[in-house]
Amino acid sequence: MSRTPTRAPRSVLVVAVLGIAFLALPVVGLLQRAPWSSLDDLLGRRSVLDALRVSLTVSAMAAAIVVVLGTPLAWMLARVDIPLRRLVRALVILPMVLPPVVGGTALLFALGRRGLVGQWLDRWFDITLPFTMAGAVVAATFVALPFYVMTVEGALRTMGDDLEQMAGTLGAPPLTVLRRITLPRLLPAMGAGLALAWARALGEFGATITFAGNLPGSTRTLPLATFQALESDPEAALALSLVLLAVSLVVLLPTRDRWLPTR
Repeated sequence: MSRTPTRAPRSVLVVAVLGIAFLALPVVGLLQRAPWSSLDDLLGRRSVLDALRVSLTVSAMAAAIVVVLGTPLAWMLARVDIPLRRLVRALVILPMVLPPVVGGTALLFALGRRGLVGQWLDRWFDITLPFTMAGAVVAATFVALPFYVMTVEGALRTMGDDLEQMAGTLGAPPLTVLRRITLPRLLPAMGAGLALAWARALGEFGATITFAGNLPGSTRTLPLATFQALESDPEAALALSLVLLAVSLVVLLPTRDRWLPTR
């Protein structure tokens, strides 16, 4: 059924346009100041390529961990009547609203060499996470996981569990139901959630610099390289910002229908 267009008061439209302008102005300013003529040279620098390599490696590894941890977690939140469900969901969403620097600090005190768990990782397994690429992966996973879980959980709740219950009634084992019915129906949402999580991991800054540092060739990702370049080479910072902006748009536009209501 088609919807009747809503006639909004002119004052509301004016304020809405101001909101759009407020969001669009920084993007326009970035595009207007971008060094388009020297973009190839700036993006071809060794420091930029190193930051790109680190970012792609860290974000890809974080995305893989997000799928492994996030899929069962989203399924549990959507399908299983667990105690303290609201508390668990709040814990999952917490990294989205927690200041990234606070998240990095929390990771440092939990997984640092003298942290709650990190001291035992160092003592028993000789594993050190802070100021390593592995630490950057942990920080990126921490901030990206909620985006995947929320997307997949929302899809699970929307599509319902009628087919799963019918298959279980007919005698199908739970693992078979999950593999043959649930996961195939869930793949589009998993793809959208993975894209959002990967983009968030690629753009992570605060938790990474706090927990993993800013080491060239090891933990200096594109956002950290952008921040570094702002002090000495603004044109390089603009070029790196364009790369991150392009990645964000490429991820958001195809996946918006999975996490935004459509008309």
